[in-house]
Amino acid sequence: MTTELCLLTASVALGLLQIVIAATGSTVQRGLGWATSARDGDARLLTGVVGRLDRARGNFLETFPLFAAAVLLAFALQRHNGMIVLGAQLYFWARVAYVPVYAAGIPYLRTLIWTVSIVGIVMVLAALF
Repeated sequence: MTTELCLLTASVALGLLQIVIAATGSTVQRGLGWATSARDGDARLLTGVVGRLDRARGNFLETFPLFAAAVLLAFALQRHNGMIVLGAQLYFWARVAYVPVYAAGIPYLRTLIWTVSIVGIVMVLAALF
């Protein structure tokens, strides 16, 4: 398996971890009754660290499909070079760093880390042309 496919696999694991952490926090704040219900009504707003972890999860889910598509395109086109590997590394490690920085509520650093993850996706795409 190529480095970028390994990083894609690790990103799937990271996404699952973020979902579990956010769901656990949501259950703690909203209660087990809400978590197991049909959730037909408006949910109580998540606050503090739990809210930030949930938003980090949502942000991951916005960027991950783009990363996955870029890496899978590279694989399908049999492209494997240093720019693709570096882009995949930037994306993955930035996403790893994003979670605790967002949870801690560090605004400018969070945005910088997010930008690095986007640069990683762009690098993978650029290497395909």
